[in-house]
Amino acid sequence: MEAKRYIVHIDLDSFFVSVERKFHPELIGKPVIIGGSAERGVVASCSYEARAFGVHSAMPTKQALKLCPHAILIRGSHGRYGEASREVTQIIHDTVPLYQKTSVDEFYIDYTGMDRFFDCYQEATKLRQKIIKETGLPISFGMASGKTIAKMATNQAKPNGQMFVKHGDELKFLAPLNIGKIPGLGESTRNKLYQYGIEKIGDLQRTNIRFLETVFGKYGHSLWEKANGIDHSEIVPHSDRKSISTEHTFHTNVSDHRTLETILVSMTEELSSKLRRENKLSSCLAIKLRYGNFETHTQQQKIALTAAEHILIPGVKNLLKMAWDRHRPIRLIGVRLSDLCTGSYQINLFEDNEERIKLYQAMDQINFKFGDKTICRAAGMEIGTRNFNPFMRG
Repeated sequence: MEAKRYIVHIDLDSFFVSVERKFHPELIGKPVIIGGSAERGVVASCSYEARAFGVHSAMPTKQALKLCPHAILIRGSHGRYGEASREVTQIIHDTVPLYQKTSVDEFYIDYTGMDRFFDCYQEATKLRQKIIKETGLPISFGMASGKTIAKMATNQAKPNGQMFVKHGDELKFLAPLNIGKIPGLGESTRNKLYQYGIEKIGDLQRTNIRFLETVFGKYGHSLWEKANGIDHSEIVPHSDRKSISTEHTFHTNVSDHRTLETILVSMTEELSSKLRRENKLSSCLAIKLRYGNFETHTQQQKIALTAAEHILIPGVKNLLKMAWDRHRPIRLIGVRLSDLCTGSYQINLFEDNEERIKLYQAMDQINFKFGDKTICRAAGMEIGTRNFNPFMRG
């Protein structure tokens, strides 16, 4: 007989806001928005008091402040959030048998088989209380037989609560919920389901699976399974990051090709230097473009494993040519290196001479000692530089 699965989903409530409130208690109970500038930024996180006015993450800050004019806008500190995330991760790492960290503030824990030794719900409750006590951060969790229902239970338990959907109660729990509560369900799919009169998950449970497959293809089968609480996806153990990225938001929209290329070169240098420092290689290169109307596009390509600028920089320039509609100005640009693995970058420089390898090593040593961007290509410097030496101090 197969063991009952006990999957816990943990989510730190309004994580960025909660971290800020630890340092600034006067923010407690007030509508708070963490994000970019009032004119050009995007909401990264917001308090429940702000959500009551319709504010949500990824919304332009300007729009959020129109909905909630008395909200307190904070730029935020990534260092502070990173430290808080590491603190929570360490507690989980030291306490549970198997976990998966899916974002800075979200975790899955697998207690399957542990019911022989303790009550899994009580154990999850103790873990939640331990995190709250040691970090001062509010946290919610859901427990169920699979990842999807556990996550949905967390969302029902928020803010600062917990919920256990017992084995056999999955359909009863899901049926009254709106289909929009299904994780990952896009707006267009939701609207299409609405057109067919399918509004509650219970409606979806009763829908013929072949009809869903006809309308949505393979995704129709997945939809039916989620609605019926069927989820066999495994907990993937916490591991090293698989990508590294950076992005830049312009103060005014940019349509100058040289400016965009210069920023891309600078960001690519920074990322490749970090890869080499961590003894990593990337085999997938991507750029991200966001236009003035917040429409976002990404373009990526597979590459041979590398961490060398002279390979990556021509790649990002080529992706810019492919991705950018030159008639439209850009408000944000980003670079991502993914599919990372451990390895020395020199193995892919066999076609290079010794001078180039030594040059990379010298650059990395100087940047490591004095900080990123101490030394870089002239093309990676601020616009206006007209020095054509291949490398120079920045």
